[in-house]
Amino acid sequence: MMEWLQLLLPAWIMGTLLVFLTAPLGCLMLWRRMSFFADTMAHGTLLGVAIAGAMALPLWMGVAFIAGLLVAILWVLHDPRLPNDALLALCSATLLCSGLMFIQHIPSLRPELLSYLFGDLLTITWADLPVFATVIVVALAVLYKSWQAQIQIAIDPDMAVSEGVSAKWQRLIFMLLLALFTILALRAVGSLLMGALLVIPALTARLLAHSPKQMVIWAFVIAQIGVTVGLWSSAGLNTSTGLSIVLTMSILFALIFIAQKFKKLT
Repeated sequence: MMEWLQLLLPAWIMGTLLVFLTAPLGCLMLWRRMSFFADTMAHGTLLGVAIAGAMALPLWMGVAFIAGLLVAILWVLHDPRLPNDALLALCSATLLCSGLMFIQHIPSLRPELLSYLFGDLLTITWADLPVFATVIVVALAVLYKSWQAQIQIAIDPDMAVSEGVSAKWQRLIFMLLLALFTILALRAVGSLLMGALLVIPALTARLLAHSPKQMVIWAFVIAQIGVTVGLWSSAGLNTSTGLSIVLTMSILFALIFIAQKFKKLT
């Protein structure tokens, strides 16, 4: 039993800490209709992993570089003539293909490809937790300071601008926070499932909440249940932690949606 706790406890603590960032960012992402941005950022992590592997650097450095580069590219490409979803589709496909192609030519990274794609939270150790916790606290502090402005932009951008809120500055802050999230979440759910970790709890919370505050709280609860049940079930069933966490959240969404539909029919 103690061996299991030594393996699972740091992973569960990391997942719990990540949920504090997942819930508010996921809700903001739905309110601002930027769900595809998270997938684009997540797909870019593979190229970051490949670059770090080729240069013998820590993986987080390569991921941070690509995340920052993507934010800069989207900032430069922002143009009324170019739809945001089309730009994101372009960047997402390009980054994912580039990362996979690059990794195929780096033999040392090939055995770990599945963990990069789907995550492995069980690789988190006690030594990793202080760094992760510090980064998450800093990110939460930034998010807390800009929270009201972010909600104003999400609800009514024109009204927010007229009240002195800088839409461009808040958009940059939001993209940088999502970039930071991708760095933290790579080991939890991998590059292909990061968007799901943000979207599914927020989407489920939307079925239950009647206010922005309630939605963030419900998103936190749903994400926490998903991380806890998914992590412990993955250990028992010997499955990928990322897959188990996302499937647990999807099942919760399905159960709540079906229950509400059934309640309306009765």
